[in-house]
Amino acid sequence: MWWLYAQIDHIQRFLGMGGSVLVAIFVLTVVLWVLMLERWFYFATMAPRLRKQALELWTARDDKKSWNAHAIRNELVSQQSVENRRGLPVIKVLIALCPLLGLLGTVVGMIHVFDILAVVGTGSPRAMASGISKATIPTLAGMVASLSGLFFSSRLDHLAKVTTQKLEDQLKHMV
Repeated sequence: MWWLYAQIDHIQRFLGMGGSVLVAIFVLTVVLWVLMLERWFYFATMAPRLRKQALELWTARDDKKSWNAHAIRNELVSQQSVENRRGLPVIKVLIALCPLLGLLGTVVGMIHVFDILAVVGTGSPRAMASGISKATIPTLAGMVASLSGLFFSSRLDHLAKVTTQKLEDQLKHMV
């Protein structure tokens, strides 16, 4: 249990070093990862069930060659595609926001450095060090969050395409 408290203390100190913008990046990253984990859970559990239901609906049909049957097949594929892509645009927007918030943290940190320069002057590098860390840490955090999210987002996008294509192929071969 002491290990958990130590980790929480490290996180609090890190967030304190980067200022309020780093807290916003942290919250944004948590939301991003919750949404991505929800999508992973969906592809692991719900997508196979939805595909099975679509295949059962198609198998239960007697007519599979008319124009109406093709329209129904396209509708089944379209429904699966919509479900597969749900939440992916939000994930992509959050990924794009991470480096922008990091840039905002850089600007806030540099303003802090300039305030210190105005009060103390250029003779005290230690006074400027806290502002410089407030400028660089949010940038680093925004980039790390964005890059990690970008990798998993592209994987989720690929899963959505493959799952939809697999259903479409299976329905076409059942004609």
